[in-house]
Amino acid sequence: MPQDRRSFVSTLGVALGAAALGCRPRTEDGAAAGASAASGAGSASAAGDSATASAGGVGPVGLQLYTVRDAMKQDFDGTLARVAQLGYREVEFAGYFDRDPKAVRATLDRVGLTAPSAHIPLDDITSRLPQVIEAAKVVGHQWIVLPFLTPEQRGRADDWKRLAERLNAAGRQTQAAGMRMAYHNHAFELERVDGQVPLELLIANTDAALVDFEMDLYWMTQAGEQPLEWFRRHPGRFALLHLKDSKGPPQHEMTSVGSGTIDFARILAARGQAGVKHQFVEHDNPADVWASVSESIGYLGKLQVPAAG
Repeated sequence: MPQDRRSFVSTLGVALGAAALGCRPRTEDGAAAGASAASGAGSASAAGDSATASAGGVGPVGLQLYTVRDAMKQDFDGTLARVAQLGYREVEFAGYFDRDPKAVRATLDRVGLTAPSAHIPLDDITSRLPQVIEAAKVVGHQWIVLPFLTPEQRGRADDWKRLAERLNAAGRQTQAAGMRMAYHNHAFELERVDGQVPLELLIANTDAALVDFEMDLYWMTQAGEQPLEWFRRHPGRFALLHLKDSKGPPQHEMTSVGSGTIDFARILAARGQAGVKHQFVEHDNPADVWASVSESIGYLGKLQVPAAG
């Protein structure tokens, strides 16, 4: 059964805490498995390289590794090698899967990937941010991203304002370390609380010099919002972007990028206004993970993005 975001974030907190404190990686047969996965990706390598080289105005495309979390559990090194061979040049972590940060960085360097950002649970940001920052520096992250709030962590309008202050405080620490703090949205931040929209509260009550946002295009559209309108109202606040598609109402079935209803060309044309620095493909539970990951970058590699008007 696919693991949902809430249970994954709970597990992620434990795993990240161990990694940040310097726990050693498991001694599994990663090398042999890695070679197998890399070999399996060989047939897609040429297509991936071509997609990267001919990206029609999209630029470097990253992958949020939550998409391939089950593969990462089985074969960390081989999964990253396969991601790189498909044409991705960046990744966003959602846990290090019991790997020491130095080992994570070594794998990234070996396969030719960089990791501008990582998703870190609220409890870790609150209780052990110095250790998280230390690990992030080793791996090479520029952003620490709060990815999700459990129902127990959400509240009334004043609670969202207090969360904004916590993000500001974390932002001051990450800024001192040469990094930045960011918040990733789902749909619940767009549902009114006490007559106010939580995401608006977070943006209004965080310091733009300290805190960025990672817009998830799927959750924005699932909530009935227009990403371009948010870019217009809050220019420069969305440094990170999740490229994630929907088949539209009423079910809002998640699908591979380019096979749904979201107008990526029009949205990506406004990246400059939004302040986007990095963009990551994601699909929470694809029926065929590698087919979806390949289809998404294949589509983006051919996408022609109009000039911003």
